[in-house]
Amino acid sequence: MEKVLVSACLLGIPVRYNGVVLIFEDQTLTQWRKKGRLVPICPEVAGGLPVPRLRAEIVSGDGYRVLSNRTGVININGQDVSTSFLAGAHKALELARCHDIKLAVFKEGSPSCATGYIYDGSFSGIKKTGKGVAATLLEKNGIRVFSEREISEAKKYLKTLFK
Repeated sequence: MEKVLVSACLLGIPVRYNGVVLIFEDQTLTQWRKKGRLVPICPEVAGGLPVPRLRAEIVSGDGYRVLSNRTGVININGQDVSTSFLAGAHKALELARCHDIKLAVFKEGSPSCATGYIYDGSFSGIKKTGKGVAATLLEKNGIRVFSEREISEAKKYLKTLFK
């Protein structure tokens, strides 16, 4: 059975930066969970960051620039936490490879998991187009990453993997 890598927070696992449980209900995720298809991960926790932790944002770019060491991930106190984000991204890739995963459903807006938008690095709530560090690394390695708002597209993509 084809497995799906999923942001642990989308399953109600308390890994978000503020420790708050995310309530996200989706029929497809529920079905996949019951079938044992889901493999949860929080790249930030996998990279060694605690729960709760200080909010972090990518400064001057997105996951592509972080992976190429042209920018970093900074927490709200100004501490560079790029090493943890990079370690977590590599652990997500390792987990995906271990389970032969070709598809992920990740949390939008996260500096690790975002697929469409991230925050701009000013900690003022301003969004900009961009991908998170883990999402970028997975995509660079041939794994399709969808946000929680794109689960219907992810479901269609999963069907193409069986052909």
